[in-house]
Amino acid sequence: MTTSQQHFTLREQAQRFLSREVHHHFIDGQRVPANSGQTLTTVNPSTGEALALLGAGDQFDVERAVVAARTAFNGPWSTWTPYDRQALLTRIAQILDERFEELIQIEALDMGAPVTRLRNTKPALLKMLSFFASQAANISGETLMNGIPGNVTTMTLKAPVGVIGGIIPWNGPLNSQFWIIGAVLASGCTTVLKPSEDASLSVLRVAEVLHEAGTPAGVINVVTGLGKDAGHALASHPDVDRIAFTGSTQTGRSIIQASAVNIKKLQLELGGKSADIVCSDADLDKAVPGAAMGVFANSGQICFAGTRVLVQRPIVDEFTERLLQFMDSLRVGHSLDDAATLGPIISQPQLDKVLSYIDVGRNEGAELLRGGHRLGGELGNGYFLQPSVFTGVTNQMRIAREEIFGPVLSILPFDDVDEAIAIANDSDYGLGGAVWSQSLSTALRVVHGVHTGTMWVNCYGYIDPLVGFSGTKLSGYGSKGSAAHMDTYLYTKSVYMEL
Repeated sequence: MTTSQQHFTLREQAQRFLSREVHHHFIDGQRVPANSGQTLTTVNPSTGEALALLGAGDQFDVERAVVAARTAFNGPWSTWTPYDRQALLTRIAQILDERFEELIQIEALDMGAPVTRLRNTKPALLKMLSFFASQAANISGETLMNGIPGNVTTMTLKAPVGVIGGIIPWNGPLNSQFWIIGAVLASGCTTVLKPSEDASLSVLRVAEVLHEAGTPAGVINVVTGLGKDAGHALASHPDVDRIAFTGSTQTGRSIIQASAVNIKKLQLELGGKSADIVCSDADLDKAVPGAAMGVFANSGQICFAGTRVLVQRPIVDEFTERLLQFMDSLRVGHSLDDAATLGPIISQPQLDKVLSYIDVGRNEGAELLRGGHRLGGELGNGYFLQPSVFTGVTNQMRIAREEIFGPVLSILPFDDVDEAIAIANDSDYGLGGAVWSQSLSTALRVVHGVHTGTMWVNCYGYIDPLVGFSGTKLSGYGSKGSAAHMDTYLYTKSVYMEL
C-alpha cells in the first residue's frame, strides 16, 4: 500500500470516529456515557459548524474515573516491571507513527491547526515517547553513607505517586497529552485526563488506541466536560495525588486552591508574555521569520509565544519592513488546506477576546500596521483572523502586559541591552524568551539577565524532552521534560536497616 493509500485509509478511520453520535468518556478501558445524560457541542473552528457531541462530565463521572485509576494502580499494573513499561511505550510509539495521519485529521478539524503544521509535529511526539521509554528503565534510588551508630544501612527508593489528574489545554492536545501519559506509563502511575471542552476528540481517540496497544484498563481514563464541572471535580478530588495543568494563570490559581484538600503535588504551565529581543547585529534573514513565527505559529495560541518583540532602535525600520514582507508569505486557511500556514482561532469567544485586545491597542495609542480584522469570503464562517502587528508600543500598554493568545505581535524599541533586559523583566510572566545577536557575549548577557524559564538564542520555540522547560513568576512552576519531570511522578522513600 502506498503512502497516499495509507493516508486515505487513515482519513476514513478518522471520519468514522468523528461520525459517532456521541463521544462518551473513556473509563476503565471502555466508552462510558455521562452520568447526567447531557452533552456538549464541539465546533469546527474552520467552519463554525458543529463537529461532534461530547459527554458533559460531572463529579460523578470523575469519581468513577478516579476509582478506576486507583484500582488499576493497586492492581496488576503495579506488578509491571520497568522493562514491561518501556516495551509498552516503544510499542505505542510505533502504533502512533503508523496512525498519525488519522489522529491529525481529528485534531485539525477539532482545534483548527493546519494539517501541514501537525504533520511536522510527528518527530517531536516520537522523540517524547522515546524519552519516556528511556526513563522507565532509569528510575533508581541511592545507597547512602550515614552517621548512625551500629550496623545500619540506609538507602532511598523511588515509588510512583499514584493517581495523576491531567488537565489538558485546547491549543495542541494531541501532543501535549503525552507530557502526562508518557510520564504516567514510565513511572507506574495512572491518570484521569480532562481535556478542554473545545478540543477533546484527539485525547479520546488516543486513549482508545493506547488501550488497543496493550495499556491495561484503568491506567488511562478520559472525562470530558466543562472546567467548572469536571475540571474542578478532578482538581479537588481527595484521591487524586497530583495535578498536571497547562492553561491560564487565573485557572491555575483555582487549581492551587482546589488542591489544598489533600495537599496535591502540582505542575503548572500557565500564561506568558515572552520577550523576543532582536539586537542591532542580529542576522535578520533568520531573526525576522524566527520572531514572526515565534508569535504567529499555531495562530498565536502558544503559551510561550514571543509576543513582545524588542528591536534595537538602529534596525527598527528595516526589521519592520522585512517583517511585513514575510507576513505576505503566510496563508491563512482551512485546517485541511495543505497550503495553509495558519488556521483559525479555536472559538468565537477566543476570537472576540483577541479582537477586543486589538481595539485596546488602538485606544492606547499603538499603531496597527497590519491585520486586526476577521477574514471574510470563503473563510467568513470560521474564526479566522489576519495576523496583526502593532508598532509604537510601550511596555506599560495592556497589549504588552496581558496575554492575548492570538496572532498579535507588538514591536517595542530599545536603545541598549540593559534596557532590553529591564523591559523583558518588567512583566508578571516568565515562561519564555529569546535573543538574536551574532555576539556570544551579548547573547549570554541577555540569557543570564532575563528572568524566565526558557531562553532561545538565534532561534525560537525548540523543545527537547531531554532538556525540558519550565516557567517562573506567574507562568507557573514544575518542569516538563528532563529528569526533573519524572521526579514529580515519583516520591522518595527513605529506608533504614539495622543488620
